[in-house]
Amino acid sequence: MSVGQLQRVAETGRATVHFLLDGQPATALQGDTVLTAVLTQQAVLRHNEFSGQPRAGFCLMGACQDCWMRTAEGAALRACSTFIAEGMALLTQEGGA
Repeated sequence: MSVGQLQRVAETGRATVHFLLDGQPATALQGDTVLTAVLTQQAVLRHNEFSGQPRAGFCLMGACQDCWMRTAEGAALRACSTFIAEGMALLTQEGGA
């Protein structure tokens, strides 16, 4: 299992949210953004759809377009400003895991 880029040091008492990350079960805490939920699980938020290079967000406030991700259903979402929801299925690569 890879180490997350972000390490949680506070607010560990919030309710757990279950989601899928590239088809694998993962957990986050209620109130986490998708970006936080993913980066506490692994070091990479997504892979660039043109170069395949790893990305981890840039501005973290919804201005730079670097944190767009896809759900397994194909919907696009901005990871830095979308809250994680129970049952979400997220992909870190264009076209699936």
